[in-house]
Amino acid sequence: MAGNSKAKLGIGVIGCGNISMTYLRNAALFAGVELRACADISADAAALRAREYGIRALSVDQLLADPEVDLVLNLTVPAVHFDVTMSALSADKHVFTEKPLATSAADGRILVAEAKRRGLRLGSAPDTFLGAAGRRARRLMDEGAIGRPVSGTAFIMGRGMEHWHPNPQFYYQPGGGPVFDMGPYYLTMMVNLLGPVVRVMAMATKGQEERLITADGPFKNTRFKVGTPTNILSLLEFQSGATVNFSASWDVFRHSNHPIELHGTEGSLRLPDPDTFGGTVSLSEHGADWRDFESDGELYGAKNWPFDSPDRANYRMLGVADLARGLQEGQPSRASGELALHVLEIMEAILLSGESRQSVRIDTQFTPPPRLDEDEARSFLA
Repeated sequence: MAGNSKAKLGIGVIGCGNISMTYLRNAALFAGVELRACADISADAAALRAREYGIRALSVDQLLADPEVDLVLNLTVPAVHFDVTMSALSADKHVFTEKPLATSAADGRILVAEAKRRGLRLGSAPDTFLGAAGRRARRLMDEGAIGRPVSGTAFIMGRGMEHWHPNPQFYYQPGGGPVFDMGPYYLTMMVNLLGPVVRVMAMATKGQEERLITADGPFKNTRFKVGTPTNILSLLEFQSGATVNFSASWDVFRHSNHPIELHGTEGSLRLPDPDTFGGTVSLSEHGADWRDFESDGELYGAKNWPFDSPDRANYRMLGVADLARGLQEGQPSRASGELALHVLEIMEAILLSGESRQSVRIDTQFTPPPRLDEDEARSFLA
């Protein structure tokens, strides 16, 4: 593909659950990628997605051996991200995986090293920081809109999953919890704007030892034990000297905290929920009233999800399109394995610090990706 600027990157999807529908539908938006096949532990699930999107349903082994598949899009559950990604790399396929890269930093390092050894691209969600709101925020930061970043806050807060999810137990076991489930969106956005983290301090508790499932389904009105912290307060020290208070809790009924705020020597920046590609970015210069930058009319910021009644922007597959362009032009990918590994190490360090009550240094060296400008972002479109 690298030698043919008009070639499309052939995509094979492994994992045909609910999240796959967003990726599969969004693939049609981008010029540099083409769906070729899908596979799942359930042959019926793979057959259903294949019929819906006009691709071939294969077994996992068949997909990994298929010469028409250049990149494996790994949409499996986090517990098997490492195994599926390693199998794909071993089959000499590029990989883009859903978050997190792996469930431990040690496994993440193995994947990044293996991809580098084989000369393959490894990318990982989230790619939400490439959306309209993330691009606007990065542009303002690069232009010095808030001066030198000094401090900030980031909040993930809610009541968890058991009131709406019929089988929520796995969210509350090791590898789950608010840090590993939602943390990648927030930490990726902050690292993209502020640079690498060098040290973490945290405190972590469980709001409840047991949870009651109230969602309709086979487990309604049953209790389960919580196996991971659900209320985490952390302090992130960035290489730049900035510090951010990052709080993640599933023990909050109601709050008024903004998802992300960054404060510098010249002003303050407010960001929307980084789990979406759009939303309002607000800037206050030298204490002036907030100036809002809306995303609804911006590229990858228009509301398109849910499909029947859109209320947010969801352009998952943008990171794959960026990876495909990087392959064509010999440029680094933005939603890279290195970025995902750095975020994974931060998440792991938060939980380690919460257990030990000691600060934890971050070892991975990381340079933020180049800013995605508007012309390049537009050029991804079919």
